[in-house]
Amino acid sequence: MNLKKYLPLLALLLPVTLQAQPFTQAQLDQFQQLPRAQQEALARQYGVDLSNLGGSAMTGSQQRLTQPQVVEPLGQIRDDERDQAYRRGQDSEPKADDGVLKPFGYDLFAGSPSTFAPVTEIPIPADYRLGPGDVIRVQMWGNQNQLLSLPVSRDGTIDFPQSGPRPVAGLTFEEASRQIRELVAEQYIGVRAAVSLGELRSMRIFVLGEARVPGAYTVSSLSTMTNALFVSGGIRTSGSLRAIRHMRDGELIGELDLYDLLLKGDTRNDARLQPGDVIFIPPVGPHVAIEGEVYRPALYEVKGNLNINELVAFAGGLTPQAFPQRARLTRLNESFQRVIEEADLTSNSDSQRRLRAGDRLKVASVSDITGQYIAIEGAAVRPGRYAWIPGMRVSSVLGSLRADLSQTADTQYAAIVRTNPETDHISVLNLRLRDAVQNPGGEHDLVLQERDRILIFSDEGKVAAQKSQTRNQTESDTEEKKSLADYSRERLFAPVLERLRAQASPGQPLQTIRISGQVRYPGEYPMPATRSLADAIFVAGGLKDSASLLVGELARMEIDDRGDAFTRVLQLDLSGGLEGIDLQLQSRDRILIKPIPEFAQRMTITLSGEVRFPGEYTFRKGETLNDVIQRAGGLTDNAFPSGAVFTRERLRRLEAQRLQEAEERLQSELVSLQLEGETVARQQTSAADIQDLLDNIRSARPMGRLVFDLQASMAGVVSQQIRLQDGDMLIIPPIPQSVSVFGEVQFPTSHLHQPGLTVEDYLERSGGPTRQADVSRVYVVKADGSVSLPKRSRWFTGRAEQLEPGDTIIMPLDVERFNQLQLWTNVSQIIYQIALGAAAVSNL
Repeated sequence: MNLKKYLPLLALLLPVTLQAQPFTQAQLDQFQQLPRAQQEALARQYGVDLSNLGGSAMTGSQQRLTQPQVVEPLGQIRDDERDQAYRRGQDSEPKADDGVLKPFGYDLFAGSPSTFAPVTEIPIPADYRLGPGDVIRVQMWGNQNQLLSLPVSRDGTIDFPQSGPRPVAGLTFEEASRQIRELVAEQYIGVRAAVSLGELRSMRIFVLGEARVPGAYTVSSLSTMTNALFVSGGIRTSGSLRAIRHMRDGELIGELDLYDLLLKGDTRNDARLQPGDVIFIPPVGPHVAIEGEVYRPALYEVKGNLNINELVAFAGGLTPQAFPQRARLTRLNESFQRVIEEADLTSNSDSQRRLRAGDRLKVASVSDITGQYIAIEGAAVRPGRYAWIPGMRVSSVLGSLRADLSQTADTQYAAIVRTNPETDHISVLNLRLRDAVQNPGGEHDLVLQERDRILIFSDEGKVAAQKSQTRNQTESDTEEKKSLADYSRERLFAPVLERLRAQASPGQPLQTIRISGQVRYPGEYPMPATRSLADAIFVAGGLKDSASLLVGELARMEIDDRGDAFTRVLQLDLSGGLEGIDLQLQSRDRILIKPIPEFAQRMTITLSGEVRFPGEYTFRKGETLNDVIQRAGGLTDNAFPSGAVFTRERLRRLEAQRLQEAEERLQSELVSLQLEGETVARQQTSAADIQDLLDNIRSARPMGRLVFDLQASMAGVVSQQIRLQDGDMLIIPPIPQSVSVFGEVQFPTSHLHQPGLTVEDYLERSGGPTRQADVSRVYVVKADGSVSLPKRSRWFTGRAEQLEPGDTIIMPLDVERFNQLQLWTNVSQIIYQIALGAAAVSNL
């Protein structure tokens, strides 16, 4: 069906949804008589919401007052404009930094008010006064059943059937309900009526003053002052929460104190609004502050006289950690100087003290435990403070090594940090933890004193084992175990050493020593109470197995007769054991435990290939390669000693460094390549050639090969004897049968050696040189790794020279094509290294 004929009808309905203008019931009925499909088609075409067209029926020419959204200000303000205004109100608020007290109560209005609406599905109060826009529903039953919806028109009347207009505006709902029931009883015999309210009218109110978004708003007729405050976005922190004025026709109707609502839940003064009412928010009044041990520390607005007791009640009272006998009140005196006064909150006179604007009350907390305790710190399962009982011992708080210590704890040694109650100085006692726990009441189970601190250290060996076990565990488990393992001597003793340094004086020198060398935990430690060397070594975890028990050193600072300090070195004879040394340690002594020379130094060489007994051999310092080969049974009959590859780790690192440096130089050449007088195509070709050379360098792996004559070495030639180093490797290849051709040839490969063939012959078998080849600089890498160049070799006089099995022919790159004389110098060593590596691999 053609929809064009319904366009005039839809044009009449558009103002209903777009401009909220009144419309007649006839217009609505005409549109609703259309089929549903046509209604939806017209609505989609013109953007009409059908849900907005389903209002209650109207009688005659009565007009309905539409009810706009209760959260929208009056006027033509768009949603984006309203949101911008709300954000401006928020941005203008003073921000409170962390740790700074915030004004109390303003968080009530946090968030955007764009979806707020007062509740309307509630019983209508009996004193509710009717007005234009309200709908009265009359349910009639008996001899006649009928449901009437009677809107209150603009003139304040309802059009009751067969009775004409009846004025109801200004009447309470109870009065209007009674009149309608009497009217029904008079006009209809045997009919009874029930009266209720349908949709409620909307009304315009004003929210002014220190509102976040002041202006005119349309709200429901059931709205109260707090509803209107929410609609306007709340109150700025510059506005008062305690003197919000409700005004009507220029007269003050009442005041709302939001503290009654927030602190007591009292809504008696939350008056219902009427059309045209004004809510005015005056500037905020004087403030007082309370902080410390209260439940709601904040800035509170003062209304009238306020005493300390009332302020504490505002803040929710004191916490259990409060110390009410000593509260601190900061205020300004008559000279505008800030002074501090003490207040006892348990005293009636102090709690009734009147507060002034700007006062700040701080409630102190109870102090930490100052006595009657001992503490356990470090790698314990349950660290913390415990009650101290006179006569208690270490075994009283640590009854089991397994149950009371963590998995990473050092069960041999612990320390007790003791505080002198008279001087407040500390001292450190060594504790043999295992002996103390396993033998309660023994000589090592020390008696604890008040405020003793037991330091439990971690064992580095256990920590390392635990880290390897926790690699596959979850992150949380790993972090938990890491915290248990992070109790090294260095960490736990750090604050103790700082305290000892701080309390040192000329009469009481610093009570620390330093131990280095072959002990498990070298470092600086507090002076043992016994001042014995054995206890000092025990504190450092004991001696390592590499420690020399012959002699040690002790460096001691002394002062001569002139008052100058000097160092005296004492030699310690450790052959009789640590317990037998009669020596008293002094302040700042430095102990050195020397290692056993060459202890656990295992030097090895790996022999592989054509050796009778290949494997990893341990050698003595000064041994030669020939000595180890003889221990390995010599070479096999298939060995090719001329092609032996001897590599050394130190040389490999050196070659890797040289390759890296050369690569960086070539990379710089590639970036700055500018060939004068050449075409762009030639420049691109040169850059591509250098890039290929760079790729070859990056793919090269340094071998660290040492070129020498193995046969001469085995024959006893002194100049060819190699003294071994740790990590050396010797590879003896079998007798080769090939000659390799590498470099700038068409087909780099290896060829079966044939007597009588020359360099030229093998080059032809590999396809000949490429365009980038430098045919004038062909050279040969011999099987032993030595290189023969045409201009330097006494045997190499031309390409007709015959080759031996295992030799490698290298066709180099024509570096002069790049028109850079320095480039050959930069890459010659790299090419040499690549040639050596290629030759070594090809001969194996």
